[in-house]
Amino acid sequence: MLKDKSSSAIIAVSDLDRARRFYRDTLGLPSTEDNDEMSVFKTGNTDLIVYKSEEAGSNKANAVVWGVGDEIDAITDDLKSKQVKFLHYPDMDGVTLDGDTHRTGDMKLVWFEDPDGNILHINNM
Repeated sequence: MLKDKSSSAIIAVSDLDRARRFYRDTLGLPSTEDNDEMSVFKTGNTDLIVYKSEEAGSNKANAVVWGVGDEIDAITDDLKSKQVKFLHYPDMDGVTLDGDTHRTGDMKLVWFEDPDGNILHINNM
């Protein structure tokens, strides 16, 4: 039924202007649509929709994941230069923490939050 349909990530935020600055300026995503209630950002071949909601930041799991391949270290460094604070999960079985990067085998994983506490994730897959 949905296997041939496109999907988009959607994230609730409390302050749309602050979220626009974060997703546009910090993450470098181009905005393709803006109005009083939402913004749509282009990310690869998909859209990331940010909308105003009183429920912002209530999700305590990953909201968005990006597979960035070999660029993970450069992207992590760039985010760090923009004062993004990374989340650390030192108690994950089979995972070691190297600076801000979690490692398991050849896989690298990095987590951080947007201004509302939505958890964003990049990995080298």
